[in-house]
Amino acid sequence: MVPDFGQQALLSLLVNLSCIVITWWALQAINLEKIIKKGKVIQAKVLLILLTITIASIVSSFFINYLLWSQQLPFLF
Repeated sequence: MVPDFGQQALLSLLVNLSCIVITWWALQAINLEKIIKKGKVIQAKVLLILLTITIASIVSSFFINYLLWSQQLPFLF
C-alpha cells in the first residue's frame, strides 16, 4: 500500500518544487520596497528566497506527511 522509496522520493521532490513555485508567486504580491532599507536590494532578494524556501518547506512537509499518514490508516484496523 505504501509506495516504494523511489516513487516516494519523486513525489516529495515534485511537491517541494511546486510549493516553492507557488510560494514564490504568492510572495510577489508583497511590496517589499516599503520595508527594505535603501541600497539593500541584494539582502532583500536573499531574504525573499529564504522566506520562500522556509514557507514552502513547511507547506510541503504538511502535504507529504498528510499523504503518508492517510496511506497508513488501513493498518489501524
